[in-house]
Amino acid sequence: GQLLQGNLGFSFQSGEPVAEVIGARLPATLQLMGVALLFAIVVGVALGVVSALKQYSWLDYSFTFFGFAGISIPDFFLGMVLVYFLAIEWQVFPTSGISTPGEAWSLADNLRHLALPAFALALVRTATFMRYTRASVLEVMNNDYVRTARAKGLREWQVTWRHILRNALIPVLTVVGLQVGTLMGGAVLTETIFSWPGIGKWLIDAIGRRDYPVV
Repeated sequence: GQLLQGNLGFSFQSGEPVAEVIGARLPATLQLMGVALLFAIVVGVALGVVSALKQYSWLDYSFTFFGFAGISIPDFFLGMVLVYFLAIEWQVFPTSGISTPGEAWSLADNLRHLALPAFALALVRTATFMRYTRASVLEVMNNDYVRTARAKGLREWQVTWRHILRNALIPVLTVVGLQVGTLMGGAVLTETIFSWPGIGKWLIDAIGRRDYPVV
């Protein structure tokens, strides 16, 4: 009955209402997931279109290899590799956190902290969107209305944008919706590796403390 009224209980450790802490940590998780999803869609669709238009070329084979590699690499492993090289060895990005401690919040500083976890979370989805887009574009390219558009003398970019891409993106949009759930699952480990103060890291911490209401 309390659950149906929005009462999720209180944390054993801090005594705070669980619902309030979820509300406080949810924006950080949504920011990470949103940026990762946006990056995956833009880059994945673009690479998929180029791969389909250059079918069986060295570019197509390179993108295909990238796609299989991206799907095969777990989020947490890629995150550790990025931390080691880009944060520790080369010191290009911060190792963890959402902002620099002791400094006033700024968008540039927030984006620097966001870059590595978002890329680690986006790589698998980028490869997925690329493979689906490539297959969908290849299917649409063989339709009669595409051949008719070319026969009418339309420029190639017009054929690609107006006739091929718009129709090829319909099944890809379905895949985007399905990836939201996997993004939440991937965010749990990614947030833990990068100490991102979202719901995922809070969940892992609560499991370690046996904070059952939080879990």
